[in-house]
Amino acid sequence: MPVHPEIKKILDMIPESDANYKINPEEHRKAFNTPILPVEKREQVYSVEEVSIPTSVTTIPIRIYTPYKSESYSLLIYFHGGAFFSGNLESHDEIVRSICMESGYKVISVDYRLAPEYPFPAALEDCYHVTKWAMEHMDELKWDCQNLALAGDSSGGNLVAAVSLMARDNKDFTVTKQVLYYPSLDLDFSEFRYPSLVENGKGYFVESERLAELNSFYLMGNADVNHPYVSPIRAKNLDDLPKALVITAEYDPFRDEGELFAEKLKKCGVHVETKRYEGATHGFLGKFTHLDEYKDVYKRTAQFLNSK
Repeated sequence: MPVHPEIKKILDMIPESDANYKINPEEHRKAFNTPILPVEKREQVYSVEEVSIPTSVTTIPIRIYTPYKSESYSLLIYFHGGAFFSGNLESHDEIVRSICMESGYKVISVDYRLAPEYPFPAALEDCYHVTKWAMEHMDELKWDCQNLALAGDSSGGNLVAAVSLMARDNKDFTVTKQVLYYPSLDLDFSEFRYPSLVENGKGYFVESERLAELNSFYLMGNADVNHPYVSPIRAKNLDDLPKALVITAEYDPFRDEGELFAEKLKKCGVHVETKRYEGATHGFLGKFTHLDEYKDVYKRTAQFLNSK
């Protein structure tokens, strides 16, 4: 189907990009990190707690969302998107609140270190550390000892897949489910191997010609784009990974790699559910989930998270 008319209105307002423009992370953050809705218009949760998690090299701010008063909760750790160099707790507050209330999970949102100040593997280490911390504080968090899920959008989806791989390899804890919203899973943009990078490469918010520059900040530490913790879709072994829900958007450059990753997981015996949202673009969570065609994304997420 064509791009949703409400999304097209916004696309038509965006000026054509300047090929000579160089991305400034600080300027990009100012625009990207600003929430769309004021707090009073966002989903209301039972409680929100700000906590700082110390590590040997840094302190990681997290935000803990509790849906209602209970004796125990399933846990979900959320990793925000933003091409590894933007995004924070506030930019994704609306999304996390909706997941929390729809699913009934207690959700921990992670304000991991950003590139270029902190390139790979800083973000991944922070996300892994917070997930491990949650398991070490299960009594304090009132974990139900059943469900430990990870979720993330775009680059956050990359971190979800990478942490899931690390957890399987290191055996520090067991992730039961992973939710990847329009994930970026292959950071090698030396060639466009996925048709959607060409079909949706221009005019749909994220432009394929900019992807190498966007991800260069994260890769500044000479990260190997072939390493599965950098590009999870390149992992040779996807056995014994958590059940997955992969959400893609029709007009997203990352559409095909998300759907291919889902197929690879299935071939390795992993239970996978997929949904492509027609007429949608990259980043539709939060921005366009008020539209009838996309408002069920949180309900679909909740159904997956609460299924056996």
